[in-house]
Amino acid sequence: MSVATSPKALQAWAVTQHIARPKPWLPDHAVSTAASPTSVTLKVGGITPFTATDFPGRLSAVIFVQGCPWRCGYCHNPHLQQRTAQSPLAWKTVHAFLARRVGLIDAVVFSGGEPTMDPGLEAALRETRELGFQIGLHSGGTHPRRLRQVLPLVDWVGLDIKATAARYDAVTQVRDSGVPAYESLQAVLESGVSHEVRTTIHPRLHDVDEIRRLARQLADAGVTDYALQVFRTTGCRNDDLNHLRFTDYPGTHLVQEIENLFPRFTLRKEG
Repeated sequence: MSVATSPKALQAWAVTQHIARPKPWLPDHAVSTAASPTSVTLKVGGITPFTATDFPGRLSAVIFVQGCPWRCGYCHNPHLQQRTAQSPLAWKTVHAFLARRVGLIDAVVFSGGEPTMDPGLEAALRETRELGFQIGLHSGGTHPRRLRQVLPLVDWVGLDIKATAARYDAVTQVRDSGVPAYESLQAVLESGVSHEVRTTIHPRLHDVDEIRRLARQLADAGVTDYALQVFRTTGCRNDDLNHLRFTDYPGTHLVQEIENLFPRFTLRKEG
């Protein structure tokens, strides 16, 4: 998953692309062939203009939505957890930027933060589809009702399942957080939308038995595409997690065991 680009960094990027930027980095005359946005209120905290890794097989831009109700220690976009009174980037500006990307990228991924937390998500997805883009969605499953509402507008979902139900609160630091997460998993599996379920693991939060139990539960639930993502320090502000050094985690034998549970399995690990 990408790390959010700040508005200041976006301004610098605009200069390298020879884009005039009155307020803050796109020309007033940037015009979409689709209907211009009206009342969309999505709180956008940043953009990655181009990525080949956030939607499998698609060149994409990533829109980072402000706000997340959980406080996972390993979060690599903690600056997006709070919802500020004023969006760093207005949706009108973001929409104009996306209009300029038509023909250059295939898809737009809505990430966060937690995009399903935002009441403006559905309208933003519709306006993005009107531009001709496919839609990707990264979610931790915090708001299963809204997730169900927007799934018909989505082409691919990356859903984070952070732990077994018994261990969820230890990861998110929010009581009963596993309930909406597993409701969201059910919604994604029932929708038929292409997806990947993934878990970020750290030895302080996930021992070998926990990882094995979780993988077996997900396989039994019908997950067919699963990824283990070994913790990276990038963006993380938790010193306890950052300073713990570990090697050979989660271990070759466990990885092979989990790989045999799923038709598609990915291990993401630095080095």
